[in-house]
Amino acid sequence: MAENRLLTLLTDFGLSDVYVGVMKGVIAQINPNLRVVDITHALAPQNIAAARFCLMNAFPYFPEGTVHVAVVDPGVGSRRRAIAVETAAGFLVGPDNGLFSGVLAQYPPLAVVELTNPQFWRTPTPSSTFHARDIFAPVAAHLASGVPLKNMGKAIEKDSLVQLPIDPCIQTETGAEGYIQYIDYFGNCVTNIPGAFVMGKVWSAVVAGLTLPSYNTYSDSPPGTALALIGSHGWVEIAVSNGNACSQLGLNLGSRVEIKFN
Repeated sequence: MAENRLLTLLTDFGLSDVYVGVMKGVIAQINPNLRVVDITHALAPQNIAAARFCLMNAFPYFPEGTVHVAVVDPGVGSRRRAIAVETAAGFLVGPDNGLFSGVLAQYPPLAVVELTNPQFWRTPTPSSTFHARDIFAPVAAHLASGVPLKNMGKAIEKDSLVQLPIDPCIQTETGAEGYIQYIDYFGNCVTNIPGAFVMGKVWSAVVAGLTLPSYNTYSDSPPGTALALIGSHGWVEIAVSNGNACSQLGLNLGSRVEIKFN
């Protein structure tokens, strides 16, 4: 059985407080030899959809067997379940609130457990507001150290997990209609329109009353001008060359985007 697997952390905790450091301390108490990678801690608070998107896009780039702890958990302390999931590519540990649904759409679960065994928690009386410290981090550390998933709690049905799917784009006679599903640090606006849909075609994007030409990369467009392209994540993206599309175009999550083939 593999030991000392890689472990990742993704949260909305920020870095101004001690929360992330405390999680790492709990992990180190269990196994100081584990390598821990921070995917991000700068997600907007309680934004489960953004966490879903970021984890889905990061997951394929880690070695097989990696244990991913993802905690964006507005329901902490409520009746929502704490879970761990095994896939063919790695493990997921966190709240059952739809955060994992993007990954699981691509890597179906092999086994799922509810984290009901306090033997693998930091304490049998966990805080009602910090399950990341008291349940998720220690469970992940034990999994990464080689403890079998089945030891962590009771098995639950795979199809009982909370889903947070994105709505698919709608194909039209002239292209497609979709919306913005994620906005990154640079203000680039990622749509729910797959890049494969426009690949090899001549196309433009209509958003905020503007028709934007498509390019291969940001620098193909003059600085300060808006454009559309296929981002590195594989989705159609609205951007501004050397600028911020979100603020410059007044876009938000859910803003509508239309693709037209020229």
